[in-house]
Formats: sequence, C-alpha cells, structure tokens
Amino acid sequence: MNEERLVDIEIKLAHQDQLLIDLDQVVTDQQAKIMELEELVKTLVERVRSMGEGGSDAPQDERPPHY
Repeated sequence: MNEERLVDIEIKLAHQDQLLIDLDQVVTDQQAKIMELEELVKTLVERVRSMGEGGSDAPQDERPPHY
C-alpha cells in the first residue's frame, strides 16, 4: 500500500468520525425536543380533559340569560 493511499484512507476516516459526532448531536437534540413536545402534549391533554369534565353538566345549547 503506498503512502498516498494510506493518507487518503486516514482523511476519509477522520471525516467519517466527524460526521458521526455531528449526527450524534443531531439525534441528541431531536430526542430532547421530542421529550419536550411529549410533555407539552401531556399537559395540553390534561388541560382539555379538565375543561371537559367541568362543563359536562351544563347543556351545550343553553340560551344565555338575556333571551
């Protein structure tokens, strides 16, 4: 194996290592965002459920008092 070919392989390996580090950071950031969004959805679902429970006794088509 000649020296130039070995250097080319080492350069490619270095680029692949950096790409792997960059992709790992992207995946880590995405996972953090997913967890944040899941928590937000959970909060919103709980809020909607509590709104539904509070208003379930009142009729939906009730006329306002001024009629």
